[in-house]
Amino acid sequence: MSRDRDQVDMGFVKLLGLRFEEASGDRVVLACPVTADLHQPYGLVHGGVHATLAETAASVGAALWFGDRGKVVGISNHTDFLRAVRGGELRAEATPLARGRTTQLWQVEISDGDGRLVAHAKVRLQNVAEAPGA
Repeated sequence: MSRDRDQVDMGFVKLLGLRFEEASGDRVVLACPVTADLHQPYGLVHGGVHATLAETAASVGAALWFGDRGKVVGISNHTDFLRAVRGGELRAEATPLARGRTTQLWQVEISDGDGRLVAHAKVRLQNVAEAPGA
């Protein structure tokens, strides 16, 4: 994943400080330090951070599984927020629920530093096949 890692470890992922602990087509684990920059006005981690962790982890896993057949793009992200987080570190673990010819469905569990489940997401991605000779 060296070339792919270079593409992933930039932009928004870099800005948030996400760190990949494991990445394969069957499982992705990433960590995110919680800083005040990630808080909403009430001092809690913004829900968009949880959705971003889910989308990132699922997208990387889906792309690794789909491989050189093409690219994957997110088409749905349903994230439920279960527990407020103010600090520490978040850990997201993504695993596939279904992988087909045209779409994939991944679930993502996001936990806090104490291992408590703080958010759960399902992310659907579309497999976009490369045209022959493209």
